[in-house]
Amino acid sequence: ALLGLTQTEIENALYRVIVEDGRLDPGDIEKVIQEKRQIIRKSGMLEFYPAREKMDDVGGLDALKAWLTRKRACFAREAEDFGLDMPKGLLLIGVPGCGKSLTAKAASSAWRMPLLRFDVGRVFGSYVGESEQNMRRAISTAEAVAPCILWMDEIEKGFAGVSGASSDSGTTQRVFGHFLTWMQEKTEPVFVMATANDIERLPPEFLRKGRFDEIFFVDLPGEAERAEIVAVHLRKRRRDPASFALAQVARATEGFTGADIEEVVKSGLEVAFLDDRRELCDQDLIAQAEATLPLSATMPERIEALRKWAQTRAVPASRPGQAAEVASEEQFRERRRIDL
Repeated sequence: ALLGLTQTEIENALYRVIVEDGRLDPGDIEKVIQEKRQIIRKSGMLEFYPAREKMDDVGGLDALKAWLTRKRACFAREAEDFGLDMPKGLLLIGVPGCGKSLTAKAASSAWRMPLLRFDVGRVFGSYVGESEQNMRRAISTAEAVAPCILWMDEIEKGFAGVSGASSDSGTTQRVFGHFLTWMQEKTEPVFVMATANDIERLPPEFLRKGRFDEIFFVDLPGEAERAEIVAVHLRKRRRDPASFALAQVARATEGFTGADIEEVVKSGLEVAFLDDRRELCDQDLIAQAEATLPLSATMPERIEALRKWAQTRAVPASRPGQAAEVASEEQFRERRRIDL
């Protein structure tokens, strides 16, 4: 955790920790990370993101969570001595609202590493050479506080225009090229965790082997995963999931993303509160689900295109057979009418 700090910063951090309780133990790692937060704040290019989410807050995605648990051990010095390469990064592609960003935050907590959010849009400046200098500064800052996770959310938007025509005299291509070279050659323990919703806007060279350790596809949650997601959001709002018919609610939310399910729980709570502050019940959740048109019903063609692309290019983030069925808006409404 002290890696990347100067000698003076290390001394100050340790003095503060030891003075508080008279000892130094693994519980003080979080206090050392606070010292790194100051360095990140001064850079201006990166944002220190306080990750409070845990892996238990991620519903479903069992294959992805198991991969992250195994990968954590590869950062140890023993792994390097054994001959393993330092982990490079992870690319999460899939349906919006299905837990890609949440997984990045949960990985930061599980690995006890600082989570740095890198907004590529901040890199580009108006002066000649400024964008390239900003990219180098962002990379240097990330390496200075390593080991850390560099989180790049919706990365296809940050590097939009790389593959097509551009009017910025090649600035985007040069910045992107510098970033790709760094990803390929970096030796510091900076784990790049990127998310993307639109694979058509990702340059082919970004997906080449060696840039990332793995590419995962995050699909719509299946019925068992939806029940788990409902339970997660009920616990977050101080409700006991055992008091609810989770299987019934999960069936009512077929085709919903994790974000859709969260809105169902929040709306159900609001209805119960406004109805003389009575306790939330199953029917509140089912009624809100029946009144909601999920994202999957409005964009089935896009989801099927994502699934087709991922069949041979990505690893499913969920266990086999857990993906939800996709229906068009007309099919979704007809199926719901029959159920009612």
